[in-house]
Amino acid sequence: SAWAAISWPVQVQVVLRSGQLIAAHALVFPQQSDQDRQINNYAIPVLEQEAVQAQSARVDTVSGATYTSDGYARSLQAALDLAHRS
Repeated sequence: SAWAAISWPVQVQVVLRSGQLIAAHALVFPQQSDQDRQINNYAIPVLEQEAVQAQSARVDTVSGATYTSDGYARSLQAALDLAHRS
């Protein structure tokens, strides 16, 4: 099953199977400038991989992408909370 939560500037969708986090996709993230796109092309895959490895929203801040990392972690936690309530 999949759940998504919005926490500006990032919206994360989580996919759980048998209670395990198998995917945490950033659906929405900053892309307004070339710099945003460059940073997030690197940061988002790192955050997605860390989330699955950690099985939680306790992901490290990606250097140079603090704004995105913080938004990703907040949205991820909200999506996980929503999933666990369902």
